[in-house]
Amino acid sequence: MLLEEVVSASATVAATRSRKAKVAALAEALRAAAPEEIETVTAYLSGSLRQRRTGLGWRGLGALPPPAEAPTLTVTGVHEAFDRISVLAGPGSQAARAAEVASLFGAATADEQRWLGGVVAGGVRQGALDALVQEAVAEAAGLPLASVRRAAMLAGATGPVAVAALTRGEAALAEYQLEVGRPVLPMLASSAGSVAEAMAKAGGGEVALDYKLDGIRLQVHKQGDQVLAVTRSLDDITHRLPEVVEIVRALPAESLVLDGEALALDDGGRPRPFQETASRTAQGGGVAVTPYFFDLLALDGEDLLDRPGRERIARLEALVPERHRVPRLVTSDVTEAQAFYDDACRNGQEGVVIKNLDAPYDAGRRGASWVKVKPVHTVDLVVLAVEEGSGRRRGWLSNIWLGARDPETGGFVMLGKTFKGMTDEMLAWQTKRFTELETHRDGHVVHVRPEQVVEIAYAGVQRSTRYPGGIALRFARVVRYRDDKRPDEADTIDSVQPYLPGG
Repeated sequence: MLLEEVVSASATVAATRSRKAKVAALAEALRAAAPEEIETVTAYLSGSLRQRRTGLGWRGLGALPPPAEAPTLTVTGVHEAFDRISVLAGPGSQAARAAEVASLFGAATADEQRWLGGVVAGGVRQGALDALVQEAVAEAAGLPLASVRRAAMLAGATGPVAVAALTRGEAALAEYQLEVGRPVLPMLASSAGSVAEAMAKAGGGEVALDYKLDGIRLQVHKQGDQVLAVTRSLDDITHRLPEVVEIVRALPAESLVLDGEALALDDGGRPRPFQETASRTAQGGGVAVTPYFFDLLALDGEDLLDRPGRERIARLEALVPERHRVPRLVTSDVTEAQAFYDDACRNGQEGVVIKNLDAPYDAGRRGASWVKVKPVHTVDLVVLAVEEGSGRRRGWLSNIWLGARDPETGGFVMLGKTFKGMTDEMLAWQTKRFTELETHRDGHVVHVRPEQVVEIAYAGVQRSTRYPGGIALRFARVVRYRDDKRPDEADTIDSVQPYLPGG
């Protein structure tokens, strides 16, 4: 199968808002794939590589050879090229990587070069998320979507399930069962703007409210003395968390699968800055982390995925000591629920997750069974610079540098960057606007006069040595540009600092 067929399908998906049309285009591409190509095509259609790391980024793609005139690259050939690139290390690897990149991109057409660059840097935004690709697998194979989704949950990935569905049918999907030691995709939560809205969205009546901890998602498997701990993306971090292994190993069960969070706490029991937990789980060493569990997926050979939430909660409470369970309230009273949410925020947590007590564990989806509520702060900042876009945003000015006003100097202090929340219309407008404000360029960074105010929403603040102010915004996104405000009316850095953990 030629890569050009995948690129064409990706372009078709990007050009329509119709979910039905997206699924149809993806399904057509999947049907065209040979059995040995299906797993790679599935990954590519979702905008990702099968290799977890390649050592490549946009900087490594800065000077590409001229594009080829006609498409010749195959899906398998591209996958093999990235395989070679992903294992390069040590002396001479940089030159070898550059040679592989030149060979691969030199054989690509202009459209293929753009697509390859986007998939390398995670910039393929054609709207084909994993859930949509699962719909396409179901349509291409003529199978129930529920069967495909459940198999993908239990396999921990869509690619192998696509191969099974398209080559062996529904009987092959039934072979995927919950297996202790094989991570499953985590259940996800949708969002709501208020506690009352979230309770209604979750089905109304009696619901469970869990603290949404400011930590790292953690799934733990135990079989005898063997313990496996994985992240939300199913990366094995067992060796980095010996204290978690010890706690789970001591639980009175021969086998189990737990879902929860791990986070670092200060002496007062409040969460330490998020990056300390993230650093510990990513690299090991440093501060200790504490596990808090909120769901039980399997226990002593019994699969609990399809059991209602209230039963899983009861089994969890009988197994795991309270000190290692996420704080929880079960109620139908909105006032009581709001007070619990306020308490979570006062304790430095992200908010709450409101859960339907009758719902099964539906992994990999953002349905209405779990609904998160988090406080959203907004702040008016000034744009200090903007980066040239890449992938689909090539040709536009995209990622903006954000500055808060420094009342002592009268200047601005950088708090981070964002490209989130920008529509195509906004990108076109800001490209024109910041070109007019440009003072100079440094590579792909366009520095501008600090005149444009922008309203930014963010979920929290963390300490950072990367930026001069010592703090950085978390999950920042553009709400709107404020042409009604002057730069001297922007918020000061002091107005952001109170939202620091413990602030």
